[in-house]
Amino acid sequence: MLIAMSIGVASVIIFTSLGEGAKNYVTREFSSLGTNLLIILPGRSETTGGPPPLLGQNPRDLTLEDAIALTKSSHIRYVAPITVGSAPVSYGEKEREVIILGSTPNIFEVRQLSTAQGEFLPEGDPSKGAAMCVIGHKLKKELFGNITPLGEWVRIGDRRFRIIGVLAKKGQSLGMDMSDVVIIPVASAQALFNTSALFRVMVQASGNKSIEKAKESIIRIIRERHDNEDDITIITQDALLSTFDRILTTLTLSIAGVAAISLLVAGILIMNVMLIAVSQRRSEIGLLKSIGATNSQVLGLFLVESALLSFTGALLGIIVSFIVIWVFMRMVPAFPVTIPVWGVSAAVGIALSAGIVFGIMPARRASMLNPVDALSRR
Repeated sequence: MLIAMSIGVASVIIFTSLGEGAKNYVTREFSSLGTNLLIILPGRSETTGGPPPLLGQNPRDLTLEDAIALTKSSHIRYVAPITVGSAPVSYGEKEREVIILGSTPNIFEVRQLSTAQGEFLPEGDPSKGAAMCVIGHKLKKELFGNITPLGEWVRIGDRRFRIIGVLAKKGQSLGMDMSDVVIIPVASAQALFNTSALFRVMVQASGNKSIEKAKESIIRIIRERHDNEDDITIITQDALLSTFDRILTTLTLSIAGVAAISLLVAGILIMNVMLIAVSQRRSEIGLLKSIGATNSQVLGLFLVESALLSFTGALLGIIVSFIVIWVFMRMVPAFPVTIPVWGVSAAVGIALSAGIVFGIMPARRASMLNPVDALSRR
C-alpha cells in the first residue's frame, strides 16, 4: 500500500515539476531575446481557403528599405533587419562552418548582446556594407585560442572581413548559439549570400504600453510600401510566451492527471486491504465494542488508519520525487526544474482523499459488526 501510494504521489510531483520547468525554460529563452519585441516575418501565416495545408502566398519579400522605413515611427525604439546564412570562416589553416548573421548596430540592443573584447558594429548607413565583423566567444577560442583576434582578417566565403569585436559568452537562444556566430553588416551579408530579401526584422517598441501601437505602425508602413497588401506576419513576444504557457500548462495538467490515476488505484488497494483487515480483526473489533466502543469510534479508528497509511505513503512519495528531481537537475543542469507548491499540495491532497474515501466502506463494515458475532468469529 505504501509503495503504491508513494509511486502515485511521486509521479504527480515529478510531472508537475517538469511541466513548470518547461515553462520556466521557455520564458527564459524568450527573455534572452530582449524585451518589448515584435518579430516581422515575410508572408501571411493564414490559410488561403484551399485544401490544407496551403499557406498564404508571399507576394513580396521584406527588404532593407522596408526596415529603414519603420524607423520613422515614434512608437519604435530600435529596428534590426536580419539576414541569415551559413558560410565557412577561415583563419590561417583553421576553418569552421558557422552561422553568419547580417544586421545593424541595433541588434546589439535588441538582442541584449555584450562584447568581451573590442566593439560592436559602428553606426552608419545600413545600405552600405563594410568589411568588418564581430565573432562569437566559442568561434574565437577555436580559431585563435588565447591570441587576441582584434584587427585580424578572416575569410568568410569568398570575402575577407576584419575582426573588430568578440561577443561575450551568451549561450543558446532559441536554437541559435550566439557564441558560435559571426555578425557582419546587413548589406555585406546580402552581398555575401547574393540576396536582397531579409530573413526577418526584429523591432523593439519604445515601451511595454507601446507594443500595440508599434504593431499598428508596422502594418500601416509596410502596407503603404507593399501596394496596400497585408503580406507580413507580426509576432509579439508576449503573445508567444502566453501561447507557450497555455500549451505547457495544459500538458502539465494532463500528464499530472494521468499520474493521479495511480493514486486512485492505490486508494482501491487500501480499501481491499482494509476489508481483509476487518475480517482478520473481528475479535479485536468485538472486544472494543463489548467494553463500550461506539460505532462511530470504530468507524473513526479504521478511517484514521486509512488516512495514516495514505499520509505515510504520500511522505515517502515526496521524498522519492525530491531525490529523482535532484538527480535530474544534476544530469541536466540547463533545464530549470521547479517543484511547484500546488503540485505537492495536490498530490498529498488526492492521496489523503483517496485513502479516506476508499476507507469508508471497510470502516463502516467494521462499525456495523455485532460484538457477540465478532467475538465468536462468525
